[in-house]
Amino acid sequence: RNWFETHSFNFDWSLYLRDDKAVKSQYAGFEWDPQMLRQKMDDARLQLEYLARPAKVLSPGSYRAFLAPAAVEEIMSLLSWRGFGTKSQKTKGSPITRLVEASVQLHPSVFLEEDVKGGVAPNFDGYGFLKPERVPLIEQGKHVGSLTSARSSREYGVHATGASEGEQPESLAMKSGHLARQNILSVLGDGLYINNLWYMNFSDAPLCRMTGMTRFACFWVKNGRIENPLNVMRFDDSFFRMFGENLEGLTAEQELQLSSSTYEGRSTQSSKLPGALIKELKLTL
Repeated sequence: RNWFETHSFNFDWSLYLRDDKAVKSQYAGFEWDPQMLRQKMDDARLQLEYLARPAKVLSPGSYRAFLAPAAVEEIMSLLSWRGFGTKSQKTKGSPITRLVEASVQLHPSVFLEEDVKGGVAPNFDGYGFLKPERVPLIEQGKHVGSLTSARSSREYGVHATGASEGEQPESLAMKSGHLARQNILSVLGDGLYINNLWYMNFSDAPLCRMTGMTRFACFWVKNGRIENPLNVMRFDDSFFRMFGENLEGLTAEQELQLSSSTYEGRSTQSSKLPGALIKELKLTL
């Protein structure tokens, strides 16, 4: 028998302007800091003022872009679906099969792991098998490990990592980089500031190509300053490109995000992710 307890908080809110114009924010963690909440609320209020400006319409094409941690989380959430499990990788059903086979690799700054110790999920699976404190998945842009359930361990003769039957990450973490969040606009220069994505799906799973829509507060940045909010746009690009040849840097700050899902019970999934500066992001319409 195993027993587990954790203490955390998750404050999820939106500031609403009109119609579909809103700024979505989240503050999650283990120790409440009123100053951090005040800072996040001030940032959201400022973005709400930008949303009141006339929207900018962009033509389809490739644009320099900054993906905030919440947008990166949407990408990683889709990637986690069959991406990191031993069974899906062994049966070639994983969207990162080419990464597993080393025919492609990501930017050397990309490190991904299942950070059991840093999350809010139990350190054992539903059958009681214990999990290690961390399971490295990608290091220096290369595949180094997988999430393995007890069933896959027996079937493929590999060491189990206490993963659930679905072999999906429950406490995914990406190593931070060196970009300071307060300097992102100036480093971005001209391009897209994307806070949120949604309606994510694979447009070509073997190529790890994803498609989705911009959502909530996304902006056009000119000369390092926010000019206008963006009309809703669809992107279609490969994860291998976004976090490979086109990745220019990751923020020095990670953001802890706890799932707000209550489907069949309160979710204990979490992620700890930085923002990402992308040299080219393909918009299709």
